[in-house]
Amino acid sequence: MTSEKFVVAYEGSVEDSSLLSYALERARKEGAALHIVHVLEWSPYSFLTPEELEERHGRRKDEISRAREVILEPAIAEIEKAGVTCTGEIRYGQVVEIIAEIAGAQKAAMIFVGRSGRNSVSSRVFGSVPLGLAQIAPVPTVIVP
Repeated sequence: MTSEKFVVAYEGSVEDSSLLSYALERARKEGAALHIVHVLEWSPYSFLTPEELEERHGRRKDEISRAREVILEPAIAEIEKAGVTCTGEIRYGQVVEIIAEIAGAQKAAMIFVGRSGRNSVSSRVFGSVPLGLAQIAPVPTVIVP
């Protein structure tokens, strides 16, 4: 029986293969399950018309479906093929806050996140995902190079 759960903040990029490998290795060693989380950033754009909001919500459903098929399901299959229990979810919102919230809700023992994170100008100005998680996460955060 699995006693612990680790949350993996997963972008699905090529650089994330070392993240998945490390999380899988740690889960195996510690008899833990993994919960992979992919966050699509979303802002409400309150100034949009009702028609624009409806169209945007339709695109949102398409994005979730595509992310599930291309990013989440292959990662879960890879982990389960290696013999580790794995679940996952896709959410919209602010990455750091969502990952921290899910870690609390899942009663996770640890969070794993890749060092690269969102490598954009805004992340350099306002802080990266790994740095943000290190500051607010309810459990230890492991930053994987």
